[in-house]
Amino acid sequence: MRTNPTHTSLVAVGDSFTEGMSDLLPDGSYRGWADLLAGRMAAHTPGFRYANLAVRGKLIGQIVEEQVDVAAAMGADVITLVGGLNDTLRPKCDMGRVRGLLEEAVDTLAPACKQLVLMRSPGRQGPVLERFRPRMEELFACVDELAERHGAIVVDLYGAPSLGDPRLWDVDRLHLTAEGHRRVAEAVWQALGYDPEDTEWRTPLPATLPPGWVTRRVADVRFARRHLLPWIARRLTGRSSGDGLPPKRPELRPYEGPMA
Repeated sequence: MRTNPTHTSLVAVGDSFTEGMSDLLPDGSYRGWADLLAGRMAAHTPGFRYANLAVRGKLIGQIVEEQVDVAAAMGADVITLVGGLNDTLRPKCDMGRVRGLLEEAVDTLAPACKQLVLMRSPGRQGPVLERFRPRMEELFACVDELAERHGAIVVDLYGAPSLGDPRLWDVDRLHLTAEGHRRVAEAVWQALGYDPEDTEWRTPLPATLPPGWVTRRVADVRFARRHLLPWIARRLTGRSSGDGLPPKRPELRPYEGPMA
């Protein structure tokens, strides 16, 4: 790990995790770990530039087709790539194809920047994670292999006890809360060689009494109605939550101050 790094630009590539859902701002937009990281890097380096090409719901094939070449052409110092997890959650997932597309993305991005950052995505504790864990771990093994081959940094969020805590996940059970995104930003910040601002980001939250049975069942019903059923409907109709949405921040331009 380097000390006192100087990075002049950052491009973030990916899906809803990198777009920043569910770190909701008062104006209805999302902030997220990549925006928080860009703010810190900009405070460290005057003239810092930032682009975020992420769009919610994107599969790894769409990320490769729509974002990778655009990101590579920007010539940024740092590129972050997180993708493939949406694929692993699909009932019919060809992991061989996912691995091939991820390899294509890394082969393109690694030579196009000074430092490529990959991640082992966080996983919320619970039955959903257990069901898809084998696919996720196969994806992460591919991430590790590609990082070693190309000299990329791997930020291990999957192995962080704090980020498995359901209290750091939104009610949709798919996206981190604002505190979860803050911890991810800290993890990437440290991985890039900057001095830690929070040495305890991996530390689990203090224990609290679990909610009662009735509270859990009410939450389950609300989750199913508001999030699970619409998600299933999109899968059955071939739609995505990101259909028709533009990239979050499509141009590599100077960072404009804190995204509060």
